[in-house]
Amino acid sequence: MLKKVALRWIEENKSNLTDISDQIWGFAELGLQEFKSSNLLTKELEKHSFNVESGVAGMPSAFVATYGAGKPVIGIMGEYDALSSLSQKPIPKRDPLIEGAPGHGCGHNIHGTSGIAAAIAVSKALKTKDVKGTVKFFGCPAEETLVGKIFMVRDGVFRGLDAVFSHHPSTMNAAGLGSTNALNSVKFQFHGVTSHAGSSPHRGRSALDAVELMNTGVNYMREHVVQEARIHYVIEEGGGAPNVVPAYASSWYYIRAPERAQVEHIYQWILKIAKGAALMTGTTFKYKFLTGGYNCLSLQSMVDLVVKNMREIGTPTYTEEEFTFAEEIQKTIPSENITESLKRSKRDDWQNLTDVVIDRTIPKPWGKGEVSGASTDVADVSWQAPTKEFTTATWVLGIPGHSWQVVAMGKSSVAHKSLIFAAKTMACCVLDTITQPSLLKKMWDELAEAKQGKKYVSPLPPDLKPPIYQFRKH
Repeated sequence: MLKKVALRWIEENKSNLTDISDQIWGFAELGLQEFKSSNLLTKELEKHSFNVESGVAGMPSAFVATYGAGKPVIGIMGEYDALSSLSQKPIPKRDPLIEGAPGHGCGHNIHGTSGIAAAIAVSKALKTKDVKGTVKFFGCPAEETLVGKIFMVRDGVFRGLDAVFSHHPSTMNAAGLGSTNALNSVKFQFHGVTSHAGSSPHRGRSALDAVELMNTGVNYMREHVVQEARIHYVIEEGGGAPNVVPAYASSWYYIRAPERAQVEHIYQWILKIAKGAALMTGTTFKYKFLTGGYNCLSLQSMVDLVVKNMREIGTPTYTEEEFTFAEEIQKTIPSENITESLKRSKRDDWQNLTDVVIDRTIPKPWGKGEVSGASTDVADVSWQAPTKEFTTATWVLGIPGHSWQVVAMGKSSVAHKSLIFAAKTMACCVLDTITQPSLLKKMWDELAEAKQGKKYVSPLPPDLKPPIYQFRKH
């Protein structure tokens, strides 16, 4: 049986797989700089006869690894970028390995490794039983800044797929039915005239005034856009000293909303506000569009498939030592935050989890019609082919995302068991999809319905290049 071959391979190789995850945890490379991580993953795939194409879509750390021939072609995605300033030892108290250095605060060391584990396991099953079909692993950099997959989609890297699977570490073993926010990321730069702020301010034109007026205009705009929209910004530069009229100032905006068209409407309005701020202050402005993404399309048939395979495999069991470590981590999180996090999950049974440390349940799918406040570049892939990213319990319930606690758990045996469970689930889902044409048809029918007649148009200008050097200074 195909699944037995795949599951056996993962079980027999789990020590090597968790070692790969731990190495990536140690590399902790920021987006588009994941050279060691991507190299480690490609070398492992090449060892198992995958044909690897590196540097796809103009990103040195992006790659596609292919095994097999013919249809169907099933994709598996993996990520491996870390987050800035989250360096942390694998212990249950705040203690950076290197102060200010990056850390895997979203578990992408596990994300990438679970993906290659599933892909290789599927290849072993296909080879053993001589089954027609192709498995592709997509090495996707810079998810945290919504760059990797969006540029890969624009450049046709995901073209020709029949279905796509992905896994993300989380606090729950789940395949949800909800969506995510579409997003634009854009930077604004204002240029004025410097002058002595005390003796000759009339000769200056403050770029900082323009940034502040733009922010004020956007804040007044909030009342008049869809209430689900989220607009956040930072002032990146605002001048060097208060006695000098700032000749340069800049800001960075994220614009989110449940649908792509809503984001575009708000974005165009903000551009007009920026122009108005420049006119009011006698300055000039430029803007730089960094990236933009779509909302995610979730399909019932894919969710059901994931949950079925999760339940057939069964969730991991944990030792007393593992529970003790997890409890120590959870003690660092205020109890009210844990309760609030569970309530926000909108699970029907969330009240039964308030005293639980590690969730071992597999809940029935929920969240249909709900939109997460977050955004992901997985969403853009979901408009190309039926796509599902599911989660497994890697962290304690209530843990804040992008935190030192996530980093601390990322190298633990709890995380290792989550990785193996995810890899097994994903491999079985891929094999079901390869061997059941009727399942694929159902997925595509649902995708057509979910699109509601809308066509995907890349938010990226055709000549926009990935921001390769954006994080090199950190």
